[in-house]
Amino acid sequence: MTDLYLGLGSNLGDRERLLHRAVEILVERIGGLKSLSAFYETEPWGFCSDHPFLNAVAVLCTEKTPEEILRITQAAERELGRRSKSVGGTYADRPIDIDLLLYGDAVVEEDFDVLGTEGRKVHLSLPHPLMHERCFVMEPLAEVAPDVVHPVLKKTFRELLASLADR
Repeated sequence: MTDLYLGLGSNLGDRERLLHRAVEILVERIGGLKSLSAFYETEPWGFCSDHPFLNAVAVLCTEKTPEEILRITQAAERELGRRSKSVGGTYADRPIDIDLLLYGDAVVEEDFDVLGTEGRKVHLSLPHPLMHERCFVMEPLAEVAPDVVHPVLKKTFRELLASLADR
């Protein structure tokens, strides 16, 4: 069994209900819930919007592979109303966003074919390459797993959050 860390976000619709429903779907299809952070209201990152996000981190225990998890999370996003993915660093409002943050201590760089991606491959980077730059990820992550060490940066999530606060 592997600990899987997922970042969750929503800034359209009933944000709290969407986050709870996302967690239910993920538990049903991926594995048992070990921990769920509080919900944090944050300003959009990387784009301007009048709609703030609710963000959280869920920790699940799974036997699924990263590829299987990617397919499941993408399908869950579509089921919960997401119609398009962010491409090339262009972000927009969305009812749900599920990001794979960490899969145990695995380091993954791979492209996958995923249904619903209009024929383009989806690139998976684990650990998530921007997680340590985003307070809306690091704050809930440090809440649920303060002493877990980032497999590439070799710092705990608590230390990474503190370094963000120092900026």
